[in-house]
Amino acid sequence: MTHRSSDGVPVDDPAEIGRRVLRLRGERGLTQRQLAEPAYTAAYVSTLESGKVRPSEAALRHLADRLGVSYEELAIGRPAHLAAELRLRLTDARRALATGAPEDAAELFRTAHEEAVTHSLADEQADALLGLGDCLLESGELTDARDRFAAAERLLADQPLPRRVPAVRGRATAHLLSGELRYACYLLESTLDELDAAGLHDPEALLLLYTASIAPYMDMGAHARAAHAAELALALAPRVGDPALVAGMHRGVARTLIAEGRIAEADASLAKAQELYRQLHIRTELAHCHWMRGYVHAQDGDLGHAENELRTARDILASKRAALFTEQVEVELADVLRRRGKTDEAEALLRPLLTAGDDEQGRAGPLGAGRGAVHAGGAHRLLGLIAEERGDTERAEEHYCAALSLLERSSAVGDLADLCRLLGDLLRHTGRVEAAMDAYRTGLGHRAAPGTTTLGPAPATPPM
Repeated sequence: MTHRSSDGVPVDDPAEIGRRVLRLRGERGLTQRQLAEPAYTAAYVSTLESGKVRPSEAALRHLADRLGVSYEELAIGRPAHLAAELRLRLTDARRALATGAPEDAAELFRTAHEEAVTHSLADEQADALLGLGDCLLESGELTDARDRFAAAERLLADQPLPRRVPAVRGRATAHLLSGELRYACYLLESTLDELDAAGLHDPEALLLLYTASIAPYMDMGAHARAAHAAELALALAPRVGDPALVAGMHRGVARTLIAEGRIAEADASLAKAQELYRQLHIRTELAHCHWMRGYVHAQDGDLGHAENELRTARDILASKRAALFTEQVEVELADVLRRRGKTDEAEALLRPLLTAGDDEQGRAGPLGAGRGAVHAGGAHRLLGLIAEERGDTERAEEHYCAALSLLERSSAVGDLADLCRLLGDLLRHTGRVEAAMDAYRTGLGHRAAPGTTTLGPAPATPPM
């Protein structure tokens, strides 16, 4: 059983403490009597150094004072101020992730994690694991990212639930990027319910969860839930002091505004997020704002501005070597290029995304089931459209069927319905009417109840 001092610091076993006292006393040239007096005897110090007695907290504090070290350093071998120094190093690692390549930041997080493990600093271990998880999300190593977030959650098991929320959000994001939309929703919703049941209405934790839930809700066609989450996030924002969380909220809310056709409001929301990310020097999130503004312009028919915004997003993400996000932006850029008549350029952008193996830009590829499934489906859909426009119906059908398989597994309802329409039209035009009817029925089945999913009841609304 682990012994702890009155302020919660863990205390090593007697033998380890005895060896530490003996070493430190020798380094300082003190006799046992000099170390012991006036509160203790030389015989007590001798017994302690041999590991035969567990020293009291008072004795350890007396010995630490005489040896000129901190109580923590004597009790567990932790150098004075180590926790504070590790926090600063974790902040530096976060800054490196915000502005540079994920693998460079990951090395800083790994070093900090190893030191935190050595000195039994659970909070710092957890924060280093969260940072590593975020690095792995950017580079597209989603299984490893989930493992890091889960490990952080386990380390914080005895902490209040709001402290564990960033790890839950990380796991949900990894599942979302893997194409497991329904499970991402389950993780976020069950955590919201748990917070509500415990009366833990922490504004930052709630804002993080509601913002994270918007994307999977939208992809699953649960527009009513997404809009409700956006409303709650907007209501929570004035109570949150972290500008990065507020910026993320504005970016998430913009997606619901786009779906409602409120393009000007969506663009204004993204502009707020963009300005905050620019001030905070968080380049990945800044790129996401350009990415979404490109989507806004594309929805509004302004393809020139859409292409410019998506290229800006792609350049930022590529310079940071954020592989998965770069590939996802390239799918959306290819869609705009095709609509602008730049079909060959669009195809050249798409094909490498679905091919295994690293390329000269360090991409992990390919997109597919378990890694960017929704965008992989989008890439196949676009290649199908290009093939169909060229009269190659056989190749078009292959791509549509590949997209259908990916999107059905991910439950991306809106994309799935659109794809079923394309496949049905292709089959009908090639004389396969029954097969076309089956494709249409599949699409209609997924769109039968717009704005709903097969999820359980929505999470309880917290008191505002």
